[in-house]
Amino acid sequence: MIQPSLHNAGLVEIAGPDYPVLIDMRYAGHDNITGAPIYKRPACFLNAEAAALLRRAIQLAAQMGLRLKIFDAFRPTEAAWALWNHNPDPNFLADPRKGSPHSRGAAVDVTLVDADGHDLDMGTDFDAFTPLAFHGNLDVAPAQQKNRALLLGIMTAAGWDFYRNEWWHYQLFQPRRYPLLSDAAAGTSMM
Repeated sequence: MIQPSLHNAGLVEIAGPDYPVLIDMRYAGHDNITGAPIYKRPACFLNAEAAALLRRAIQLAAQMGLRLKIFDAFRPTEAAWALWNHNPDPNFLADPRKGSPHSRGAAVDVTLVDADGHDLDMGTDFDAFTPLAFHGNLDVAPAQQKNRALLLGIMTAAGWDFYRNEWWHYQLFQPRRYPLLSDAAAGTSMM
């Protein structure tokens, strides 16, 4: 196994060829809840434990002819504040004073894509902060429920915990055992 590069905060950069995923860091562009870029650099990082679980999820998805697409992973505390200041809704965003699993490198926002690179239909887009985004919501079509269940199965079989309000969000169990990290402390140069 190839050793990924580690930064001073123990974060692993998620990039090919070691991690054969698609990267669509939504907070680096305009296609996010704020309508403006938050990250200056669209890099993807996780802590070492989360990176290992991601590797397992990649393998499980590949067995079914699918790939993972990542919308967000490590989120520096500066970015968490930018999101919270735009939309302070604790049903969908962690209060930065308490800290988010993302700001610990312990969470990933992800979807599935088919062999042609098309997103599987999950019934809502990423960061759709409505009850339609909840796992188990019966108001989305059966095919969309099936796709969500497939993603949930892959991620939980790989060892991830999930957040019930967001079909795209997966995190380590007990993420608070990891420290909150700013961009400078993590050395990611994302902000």
